[in-house]
Amino acid sequence: MAKIGVFDSGYGGLTILKEIRKTLPEYDYIYLGDNARAPYGTHSFDVIYRYTLQAVKYLFEQDCNLVILACNTASAKALRTIQQTYLVERQKTALLKDERSKPVNVLGVIRPTVEAVPEITKTGHVGILATPATVSSESYVLELEKIANERVKELVVTQQACPMWVPLIEAGEHNEPGAKYFIGKYLRELLTKDPQIDTIVLGCTHYPLLKDRIDEWLNYRQEIGESEFPVPKELPHITTIAQGELEAESLRDYLTRHPEYREPLSKGGTCTYLTTENADRFAQSASIFLDTPIVAGHIDW
Repeated sequence: MAKIGVFDSGYGGLTILKEIRKTLPEYDYIYLGDNARAPYGTHSFDVIYRYTLQAVKYLFEQDCNLVILACNTASAKALRTIQQTYLVERQKTALLKDERSKPVNVLGVIRPTVEAVPEITKTGHVGILATPATVSSESYVLELEKIANERVKELVVTQQACPMWVPLIEAGEHNEPGAKYFIGKYLRELLTKDPQIDTIVLGCTHYPLLKDRIDEWLNYRQEIGESEFPVPKELPHITTIAQGELEAESLRDYLTRHPEYREPLSKGGTCTYLTTENADRFAQSASIFLDTPIVAGHIDW
């Protein structure tokens, strides 16, 4: 029987896994974090692709027929090439060998996120908060432009890199008073670029842990108006979009439409946690993201 694989370079993908398991608790999952080589965002395209493909192959070997890249960097820089090159070559090889290979696929987190935007934005002005690597890839901009051509007449997308947010979260400092400075810093920079933004996409799987504090800051901005910010008095209400629930609903829809992937899945409600780093350290840090203790295993490439 098959499982669903969830991959991230580190811990952030646990926020995706958490929401997927809430929505689809019946299936069995394997979570793989490549913590030993994180963060991926500092690496070149070729390195990110190689690392991500290695993880995908490993999860396929563990009987996962679907792998979710619960990592914005991997989704931005490796997903398309894996889908259009590796998976195609895999199918061709099976045909040449006259083998009947089981269907496998790799899905990302960016497309399900941007598909929600047209239903939310009223001004057409959208902000992206993400890591420097995701911002530089412009994946959200490109995907939103595709959506705009299909559904929205005019869409203005503004990006803001937030390099300090992931370190704050992984150090467990995101709820401490000092984190407020860095939350405000990047939000202020984003909204100074475009005061008409009414929808903000949290384009990193770590960022849902900051969502309450982000919303708190935005509500405060709304109350004080232009007394502190160089923006019009009439400020649009801003909706923040986290990825977990959107990815979970997208996966449920995908499985409904693709019985060839749904039917082989085992239904034990289990989850195996694997990391390329120290397993005890991973299990301890994972509790920040999952709010529950886990046991993790270590793998060597």
